[in-house]
Amino acid sequence: MEVFKIYIATSWKNQHAVELLTDLLETRFTNVEVKSFVRNANEENLRDGKPEDLSTWIWSEKGQKSFDYDSYWAGHSDLVIAISNLGMDSCVEIGIAYASKVPIFVLHAKGENIGLMRRCFESSFYEYTELIKNIKINFPVVPK
Repeated sequence: MEVFKIYIATSWKNQHAVELLTDLLETRFTNVEVKSFVRNANEENLRDGKPEDLSTWIWSEKGQKSFDYDSYWAGHSDLVIAISNLGMDSCVEIGIAYASKVPIFVLHAKGENIGLMRRCFESSFYEYTELIKNIKINFPVVPK
């Protein structure tokens, strides 16, 4: 059975939503693997957030590894899920996904500030249950 890879793009402000959605997707479907900057940060021991000197970290080897991870999975997943409200970095990830022809579903929150570029989103949802239902309908995921 082929593994269906999903990348989640959002702001660090939505860290817990990423963790909950990751758990939900991986426990609901047998062939789903979720990639996210949160999961990568956990693997890189960056869980406590960005280092005090952000600029130094960005240009460090660890910063490069994080950039490579996020950029790769944004452009090489089977689906990108954007959780609003989005951050600046996640908007770039959405651009990478769009340019790579990766479908993008967005889970909207009140007050999202994206204008015209919301046209990048293949589908928009206001409830996570609708998002999950549409993943099940539109993609080769296998329910448990």
